[in-house]
Amino acid sequence: MEKVVEPTQQQAPTATAGQAAASSNNGRGKEGFFDEAGDMGQFEDLFEESFKTFQAGETIKGKVVRIDKEHVMVDVGYKSEGRIPVSEFMGEDGEVTVSPGDTIEILVEHWNPLDGRLTISHSKALRRQIWNDISRAYEEGSPVRGTISSRVKGGLSVVLGEKRGEVKAFLPFSQVDIRPVSDPDRLIGEVIDCLILKCNQKRENVVVSRRALMEKERDEKKKQTLLSLKEGETREGIIKNITDYGVFVDIGGIDGLLHVTDISWGRIEHPSKCFHVGDHIKVKVLSYTPENEKVSLGVKQLTEDPWVRAAEKYPVTERVEGKVVSITDYGAFVELEEGIEGLVHVSEMSWTKRIRHPSQLLKAGDRVQAVVLKVDPDAKRISLGLKQIEPNPWDLVEERYPVGTVIEGTVKNVADFGVFIGIEEGIDGLVHVSDLSWSKKINHPGELYKKGDRIQAVVLNVDKEKERFSLGVKQLHPDPWTTVAERYPIGGIVTGKVTNVTDFGVFVEIEEGIEGLIHVSELSSSKVKTPVGMFEVGSDVTAKIIHVAPLERRIGLSVKRINEDSERSYFEEYSSGGGKRGAATLGSLLQEELVQQGIARSKAEGRGE
Repeated sequence: MEKVVEPTQQQAPTATAGQAAASSNNGRGKEGFFDEAGDMGQFEDLFEESFKTFQAGETIKGKVVRIDKEHVMVDVGYKSEGRIPVSEFMGEDGEVTVSPGDTIEILVEHWNPLDGRLTISHSKALRRQIWNDISRAYEEGSPVRGTISSRVKGGLSVVLGEKRGEVKAFLPFSQVDIRPVSDPDRLIGEVIDCLILKCNQKRENVVVSRRALMEKERDEKKKQTLLSLKEGETREGIIKNITDYGVFVDIGGIDGLLHVTDISWGRIEHPSKCFHVGDHIKVKVLSYTPENEKVSLGVKQLTEDPWVRAAEKYPVTERVEGKVVSITDYGAFVELEEGIEGLVHVSEMSWTKRIRHPSQLLKAGDRVQAVVLKVDPDAKRISLGLKQIEPNPWDLVEERYPVGTVIEGTVKNVADFGVFIGIEEGIDGLVHVSDLSWSKKINHPGELYKKGDRIQAVVLNVDKEKERFSLGVKQLHPDPWTTVAERYPIGGIVTGKVTNVTDFGVFVEIEEGIEGLIHVSELSSSKVKTPVGMFEVGSDVTAKIIHVAPLERRIGLSVKRINEDSERSYFEEYSSGGGKRGAATLGSLLQEELVQQGIARSKAEGRGE
């Protein structure tokens, strides 16, 4: 770096003739000017000095002889002493900065040889020296040092030199730094080095540039850096700028990009959370392209990737603790350490509760315990479970509620396909619509139950893997079809009400929940196309049992065979001369008459009569 010129550095002056005379006389009078040999040489020299001349604008040396409240008296080797206002020597603390005996530099402002008046100034001498230093620095291209004093229109004001002889220079905003400065006011009071762009002493106009000096220094560093830069090496740099996508680091005259993904193995909210402009950091050179001078840097690469030992550190079934760092629709991410995050899927959050969204249970910042379910270091994934911290209640359900157990619970929900009954906290059993009744046709479970009802049911099945609990209500009572064959033997006569009439036959309820079918072929000995129109729902029908199938839950009935049996019995009685044939004939004829009337009515409707 070039030597910085410090304006107004004073040189120690030699004593003036007057001072020499004053020091040699020692108050001895005129005889004091002669030495022991009687030599008058010294006296002659002093005598000549008494006729010394001065020129306005000349810079000379003087010695402070005394100080009063208003002036500092200075011996300049003239017959009279010069006076300088004491204000020119006042420091910032209000104290005078010189003492009697000090040699100072002064500027002759006016000299009148007739009356001997001499006007001198110390501050103007300093100011001239500063201007000389500024001019020399401008010509040589060397830097100068100054203090930023204030903000002015278009830039900053920089004071060069001491306060008593200061020169103000203008520093444009565009020349403050290599990059735009967002807050120039923060630089006020700082001492800076800069180059002089313009210098006009007559107009007292000085323009300086801090940026030019920084660029010059940067270019020198850059050349050295480019010659020695290697991929994989570690360097120290200074952060110059921070953006959303990364940090720019000066590693010696050249800026490299530290991308946000290379700052840490863990999650980074924003680079500004980790660094500040001006920070000194160590970085690793990841890549370097000489053609375009692009350098990629990394900080996390200075340490080992934590996923390398993740499988060893977090074995499956291990209980771990971490902080929730992110919530999504499908789960929550838990940070186990910097760079290692595991996912708790929503399905692994509770054994019994129905979690629609992870935010129902967790929030960012929560500290949680979990169990490691799976580790995939290559994909950098760890699956965690919260519910595995507690025993699985379904492991106990099968023991507590074996198949055949009668339980009582509250209806939690009624759906199209069945009724949900609450068994215990988080465990519901389902009574399917087909298990509500042995015999009733139920279109919707809501016809029988509503939410909040207390009902009993029988445990039918427990599926621990699928977490399903099947219950039945109809199983509280025996299946009536198991005794149908005994209660309704083939050949028996039953009377019931018509429940439905179809093209293929008539359904007759012979007891609650037990129906039999009179097929169209079993209605009459005459051919019947359809029973529709022949019977009304709710009317009574007497029929003969001709078929019983309990497993298939079917009973076959016949009207035709009752008539055939009645006719056969009539003829047998008639042939034998029995006295009861009239009564038997009347019943059979009445049933047959009803059927025939129905057939006739059906035919008439078919012809449109």
